[in-house]
Amino acid sequence: MKDQAGLTAMTPQSTSIKIAEQLREKIVEGFFVPGQQINETHVSSQLNLSRGPLREALQRLSQEGLLVSKPNRGVFVVELTSEDVDEIYGVREILELGAAELMTSRPAARRRQVADKLLAIAAKLSAAAEVDDWNRVQKLDLAFHTALVSAPGNSRLLRAYTTLATESLICMTNLKQAYPTPSSVSHHALMPELIATGTMAEIRPAFHRHLSL
Repeated sequence: MKDQAGLTAMTPQSTSIKIAEQLREKIVEGFFVPGQQINETHVSSQLNLSRGPLREALQRLSQEGLLVSKPNRGVFVVELTSEDVDEIYGVREILELGAAELMTSRPAARRRQVADKLLAIAAKLSAAAEVDDWNRVQKLDLAFHTALVSAPGNSRLLRAYTTLATESLICMTNLKQAYPTPSSVSHHALMPELIATGTMAEIRPAFHRHLSL
C-alpha cells in the first residue's frame, strides 16, 4: 500500500466534486492501488474535512465505477482484470469511431483545425516517450483521445467517454497489457491526418489497430 501523503488539505468550503477530482487523480496515479480500501477517517483528516462531503465524493466515484462499496466492509478501489481491459478498449473504439464519423461530416476547415490540435498533443506525447516519461505519455495519450471525442461537440458522447478514459489510465498504471508501446505512440502522429482528410473506410482499420491490445 502506497503512502497517502500526496493528498492536499482542503478547506471546509470545498465541494464533493473537488474532493472526487483529487481522489480520482490519486487513484489514477497509483497512490490508491486496485483493491485498496479508502479509509474515511484517514482521508477526511488529510483533507481537513468532515466525512459528509467525503462520502458524497466516494459515492460519486462509486457511480463512475472507480470505487466498489462492499457491505459492512467499506469502499475499495476497483480491481480491473484483463477481461475488463478488453471491454474498456472495445467500447472506447466504438465511441472514438463515432466521434470520427461525426467529424467527417464537418467542413474541411473544421476538420483541419481539430487535426492540428491533435498533432500538437501528439508531438508532446512523442517527446515524452523519447525521454521515457511514461507517466506523462499515459496522460497525453488520453488527452489526445479525449480531445478527439470532444471535438464534435456532442456532450453525451463525451460524458460516456470520460469514465472509460479514467479507467484506461488505471489500466495503464497497473496492468502490463495496457501499457503504451513505442508503436502505439507512433500512431498518434498518423491519426490526425485521417481526421483531417480521411474517409471512414480508412479511419476504421487505423483506429482498430491502435486500440487493439
